[in-house]
Amino acid sequence: MSDPTVRVLVVDDHPIVRDGVALVLGTTSWITVSGYAGSGREAVVEVERLKPDVVLLDLRLPDMLAPEVIRELRSRVPGVKVVIFTAYPEHAALEDALEAGAHAVVVKDAERSDLVDVIRRVNAGERVVRTSPDRLLEVLLAGRLQKSGLTRREYEILRRVAMGETNPEIAGALGLTRNTVKTYLQRTLEKLGARNRIEALARASERGIL
Repeated sequence: MSDPTVRVLVVDDHPIVRDGVALVLGTTSWITVSGYAGSGREAVVEVERLKPDVVLLDLRLPDMLAPEVIRELRSRVPGVKVVIFTAYPEHAALEDALEAGAHAVVVKDAERSDLVDVIRRVNAGERVVRTSPDRLLEVLLAGRLQKSGLTRREYEILRRVAMGETNPEIAGALGLTRNTVKTYLQRTLEKLGARNRIEALARASERGIL
């Protein structure tokens, strides 16, 4: 293959996962596993020492979550590419990891060819999310709702307001009383710091909720 050798640092606190990844990547001629780390702090040390091209980073480590690790890695070695490798694509920290500068997301049950392809593309400068679009949108929405303090029910009612439905229509669609819908809307306005529905919709849109 014509690709130059890509040096990968594998960061995961489970030795079996690290060994398995090493076996998978070891069969690819243009990839070299340059080292391993079992914690966020160890990853920071190893990135400075080894200067890898790509870091394959578990989303959940015993001492740090991925977003914090990514910020540290990119502050020490700005050019390093980070691929989140996780068994929890629904985890709320995923959006923060992407915002912190992760270049890709791959689930741990991905095919070997998928993982290798993501590493190749990330090394070339692409951003890749190798999980279903619907699943990713669900993850991002969950994170945004959590930051805003909104519940799923409050979001569903707000979404229906954005679609132009009235309180009676929303109550009928969701099997709620009109007073219950009104109460949910009032809580939603308070959480968004909005004075009315129009302002609530605008603020929800600004935060990527709608």
